[in-house]
Amino acid sequence: MTVTDREQQVLNDIIAWESRFSQLNPTDFELLYDKWLHKSFQLLPDDIRTEFFVKLDNWLFHLHAMIQGSQPQIDTREQIITSARLFDEGINQLTDLQTLSIDQLTYLCEQQVAKSRLYSFVQGGITGTGGAPFLGIDLPLMLIINLRAVQLIAMSYGNEINTPSEMMTALKVFHGATLPKRLQGNAWGNLLNDMENSTQSFFYEGNEKLMNEEWLDQPLKQILKTMMIYFFRRKMIQGIPIVGIAIGAGINYQLTRNVTTFAQKYYQYSYLHKKGGNPL
Repeated sequence: MTVTDREQQVLNDIIAWESRFSQLNPTDFELLYDKWLHKSFQLLPDDIRTEFFVKLDNWLFHLHAMIQGSQPQIDTREQIITSARLFDEGINQLTDLQTLSIDQLTYLCEQQVAKSRLYSFVQGGITGTGGAPFLGIDLPLMLIINLRAVQLIAMSYGNEINTPSEMMTALKVFHGATLPKRLQGNAWGNLLNDMENSTQSFFYEGNEKLMNEEWLDQPLKQILKTMMIYFFRRKMIQGIPIVGIAIGAGINYQLTRNVTTFAQKYYQYSYLHKKGGNPL
């Protein structure tokens, strides 16, 4: 594949980012934590454990479909197409975006990334006030914000996420992006392998199982964050729970930053891959 100088720069950025995975060695505490989590689930009967993760997969699939079919997401989809017409008046549908340059697509994507990170920051700050209703809905809201962010990034690079294949790919990107960093390298490799072996079929042809005990690290972190906010809810400065707000906003923003970075790298690579061959 012949790439432009700018596309080569993007590829080099992806290579540099990808190389960080090999430098992430788990600490003794992380190894102990992984072992404890694995053993805890092994105590459950096989049928209960299997059913739990199947239901979690189904729930995530339905959440994805609900977000994708929601009016705000439909409106944003049209906004992306309208913004793309600033670069090419002939764009009429989402897949037409793939005729744009990598810089133009990145510009469209960065607009959605910035909004998603802002939503996450604000939502985390509101949760950090320590109100019981906000604490109670923090985890589902964070899942919605970050899953929606992955969808918006996919659409910004010209992918219709309403097909079974693209829907499953977006879910796998979300899953990989929300894994602990020490495990993201394997998820990234699996995504690239799926891309290489893809036949561009309407239906997804790979392994559709997503959830396992490793992914539960992220919800557990969110629960721990909620406990920290609750503990610091009475630490006020001029009547404002500054510590709780800082914890909520900071942790939520960092999560969305990690998710959007992972997703954008993947869809940049996917765009270049579709132009022909294996760019890396």
